[in-house]
Amino acid sequence: MGLHRSAIPDAVRTLLAAGTAIPAHPLALDAERRLDRRRQRALTRYYLDAGAGGLAVGVHTTQFAIRDVGLHEPVLAAAMEDARAWTDRPLVMIAGVCGNTDQAVREARLAVSLGYHAGLLSLAAMRGAPQAEIIAHCRRVAEEIPLVGFYLQPAVGGMELDAAFWAEFCGIDNVVAIKAAPFNRYRTLDVVRGLVAARAEQRIALYTGNDDHIVLDLLTPFAAMRDGAPVTVRFRGGLLGHWSVWTRQAARLLARLQAAADGGAVPAELLALDARVTDCNAAFFDVAHDFHGCIAGCHEVLRRQGLLEGIWCLDPKEGLSPGQAEAIDRVCREHADLSDDAFVAAHRDRWLS
Repeated sequence: MGLHRSAIPDAVRTLLAAGTAIPAHPLALDAERRLDRRRQRALTRYYLDAGAGGLAVGVHTTQFAIRDVGLHEPVLAAAMEDARAWTDRPLVMIAGVCGNTDQAVREARLAVSLGYHAGLLSLAAMRGAPQAEIIAHCRRVAEEIPLVGFYLQPAVGGMELDAAFWAEFCGIDNVVAIKAAPFNRYRTLDVVRGLVAARAEQRIALYTGNDDHIVLDLLTPFAAMRDGAPVTVRFRGGLLGHWSVWTRQAARLLARLQAAADGGAVPAELLALDARVTDCNAAFFDVAHDFHGCIAGCHEVLRRQGLLEGIWCLDPKEGLSPGQAEAIDRVCREHADLSDDAFVAAHRDRWLS
């Protein structure tokens, strides 16, 4: 047995369960598409100073292709090293885990060896496999590391997973959280139904990965029936590519949303933020072109702030789509109060030092 959830430090387990802001960590590259170590470190420092409660590294936003160019271990190691050097407060450190079972097990073992607390398990490589085979895969990886389930939207490589799947998945003892990111309300409800059916709502924390519906996911009480009575669960935090930008305001927004949800009265102006945040996400994630420029769009925001030198991705074909820069111009202008440009400007040189 590898790392069991009971071995996660108490402060980290408490933070994960209570809900926190976990940005998906981008990859800083130079013009030759090599790792820009200084700017990679600066991003980590930015997220921690912005109030993030953890980091997700080696995930979609970090670019899955790091595994093909020898950057997987260096990038995971760098984030852990930089986080530990920058702060001593508890952080939820999550490593992306993907591939077939043999690869996923290797990646889980690497993550544990580097000090990560959980693995965000991408099932994209299992697409088309029978559900029993996928569950067996999850069980095997869970023997190595606590799992964060990942409902990835089909547009970027995910697959449809029904409530029965999520009930079985939640029955795995070493699951600690689920990132629901199908970008689909029906499928999000399937996650909730599966969690409740498994009677796992006290053990497994729900995190929104629905970058198109962040605010309402965090405000909505989700009810599913069990034994003839409704059981209500909530999304406690977010593990989001969208929160790789404007992270200071994202962390503050999460605190407001948690307070409102716990207080039972949600102001209309807070509800109205859902449409504004989603409008920003449409530009950053390039919804107009089926998410083709979703990574480059986040890079562009960080480039404009001076945290990245350019928007280079490992795949030269990945970049901004036609009209995407103008869309980002618009949301930066119309939703300037949601940005953290001033915060970044005040601290950027220190992060880059």
